[in-house]
Amino acid sequence: MPPKAAPKSKQAPKGKISRQAGKSGKDGDDMTDMGDTDGDDWMNTKTLVKPDDQLDLNEQELKEEFTRILTANNPHAPQNIVRYSFKERQYKQTSHVDQLAIHFALDGNMLHKESDEAKRQMAKLGIPESGEVAGSEGGETTPAAAAPAEGEEGKDETSATQGEETEPAKEGDQREDAATPGPSAAAKGEKLTNQFNFSERASQTYNNPYRERGTATEPPPRATFSSNVTQWEIADAYHEDFEKQEKSKEKKTIPGRKEEEKTRKKLTITETQGDDISRISKATKIVERMVNQNTYDDIAQDFKYWEDPSDEYRDNEGTMLPLWRFSYEKAKKLAVTSLCWNPKYKDLFAASYGSYDFMKQGSGMILFFSLKNPSFAEYIYETDSGVMCLDVHPEHPYMVAIGFYDGSVGVYNVQKKEPVHRCTAKNGKHTDPVWQVRWQKDDLENNHNFYSVSSDGRIVHWTIIKNELLFEDVITLTLPNGAAEGPDGTKVNTIGCGTAFDFHRKNDYLFLVGTEEGKIHQCSKAYSSQFLDTVDAHNMAVYKVRWNPFHPRIYITCSADWTVKIWEVSSKTTADKSESTSVEAQTKKPLFTFDLNNSVGDVAWAPYSSTVFAAVTADGKMFVYDLNINKYEPLCEQMVAQKKKTKLTHVEFNPKDPILIVGDDRGNVTSLKISPNLRKLPKEKKGAPPMDPKQKEDNEIAKLDKILSMVREPNEDKK
Repeated sequence: MPPKAAPKSKQAPKGKISRQAGKSGKDGDDMTDMGDTDGDDWMNTKTLVKPDDQLDLNEQELKEEFTRILTANNPHAPQNIVRYSFKERQYKQTSHVDQLAIHFALDGNMLHKESDEAKRQMAKLGIPESGEVAGSEGGETTPAAAAPAEGEEGKDETSATQGEETEPAKEGDQREDAATPGPSAAAKGEKLTNQFNFSERASQTYNNPYRERGTATEPPPRATFSSNVTQWEIADAYHEDFEKQEKSKEKKTIPGRKEEEKTRKKLTITETQGDDISRISKATKIVERMVNQNTYDDIAQDFKYWEDPSDEYRDNEGTMLPLWRFSYEKAKKLAVTSLCWNPKYKDLFAASYGSYDFMKQGSGMILFFSLKNPSFAEYIYETDSGVMCLDVHPEHPYMVAIGFYDGSVGVYNVQKKEPVHRCTAKNGKHTDPVWQVRWQKDDLENNHNFYSVSSDGRIVHWTIIKNELLFEDVITLTLPNGAAEGPDGTKVNTIGCGTAFDFHRKNDYLFLVGTEEGKIHQCSKAYSSQFLDTVDAHNMAVYKVRWNPFHPRIYITCSADWTVKIWEVSSKTTADKSESTSVEAQTKKPLFTFDLNNSVGDVAWAPYSSTVFAAVTADGKMFVYDLNINKYEPLCEQMVAQKKKTKLTHVEFNPKDPILIVGDDRGNVTSLKISPNLRKLPKEKKGAPPMDPKQKEDNEIAKLDKILSMVREPNEDKK
């Protein structure tokens, strides 16, 4: 690239004028020497002086090329910068990383020379306004030398041509001085330039980094809280709250101020509700269920999805898979006296606790368990007497009827700790334990009512009218032998001891009663003086009697004489028969009899089939039968009790899911899943519409009738 021509208006410094003049004379045509300089002076200016740190390279090394590729990426820039995004509320990795590395930065400013600020600064520094600082490749010119150069612009063309002849000589000398400094510069210790250190210079505009603009509101105040939540800590919190409530109830009452005491109770209830635990009770219950779902995840998976694959290789036999086990610390010494599923919430069931031992009577309990939280009961109610039975209202699931060992009955509201209604000796209390209670449809005045049976021989109808519990004796169980003679010759009326009863599914006026004497009485609400029919069913006490959920004339009984029997209601009643035929009624035979080799505590029909039922015994075993597959042997015989000498007391099928629950005399309730072989249903035809409930019920009745026709006596079929 040719060297730039110096401007015409610029002049060399005064100190270099004599030297430049000598050089220009040498380059002239006459080649005459000017001044005192020697003839070899021009050779000294072109002497190559090597710097001390320059490498000695041979010809081959000099020709070798080194290629360097420069990139715009900074190797020291981090690639994994993570910043918090307030928009998405999480930490995110930034995609753009600034690759610019600044080695030197000097903050400055530029002013226009004609501006007022520039004039003030120039006046302060003593620089004339027309002065200009300019640099060239050969050197620098002072502002004083630059002033006359501006005036030369108006000269004529002849002077311009004369100046052009002298300029090339000046430029050549200046370039030589800049490229090869003289020995005087090296003597001063200045670093000499390396002639081989050649580099191309380029400039690049500054790329501004991308900026993410956003507005963030002022963050809300936050508090960090952390703790370990375990089951026993949750239980301790519940116990502390319960003790506070008990202490508030134990405050001494002042006589004559009952109204004030009622208001105080209301205040204490509101205070306990306003406590910290009650404020977050719903949230803690949800968290507790989540923790339990993680703890018992394998059981929950089995409950939902597990089907026993070995049923395909068994010959119509099935198994029961144990699932959750429900227990409560204070109820371990009590026996499970009854079980009842909630009609609305299919995962919730109620269990009553008492004692069947006459010599070991004490307090009782009512517990509500949910399959969603098997570790702790949802609702807990303690009673002063043992609870022998309970029943949940089919239309109002928050109402529960209770029968106690002391002969009283009560009605609980799940939302309240104390019973809403409870009978006393003044209003029809039984004199013996109440063995079973059962809700019935509301009467004509829409009053809730239920029935109870007890060992004192009375079957009582209870009606809730406003805030009172009214009673009415429906029937008294009398023995057919008549009055017995006492020690002094007086006659005493003998009364049967009722132990169980069940109402007909369709004809709610018809019900069956089982007694300790082993008899089954068919009764009606309309007749209070006599029985419609009586059967000598068992040799010992009848523990349970249940109507078939599909067939209107079939019922099942179980007893302490080790047997389970299936009966059919006769078409004629005892009242319509003569004395000769009444003997036949007393010796009536059951349709099926199953000997289970131990006392049978409870029996239950399956809600999905008219031929499947389950029974539990005192030796800890459970039996499941299906008359449609095998009329003689159980399809499943399984040990449920975990400890020896544990008696199973009650069994109940879930109305929706294929599971059942079993209670024992140690306060445990075990849930089990039914394998596919035990819940076989008739196959539906392909393409056929789904069966309605009425059609399904007719099919179940026809299936059971087909089996019963094989075992009915010929004379019964003729009748």
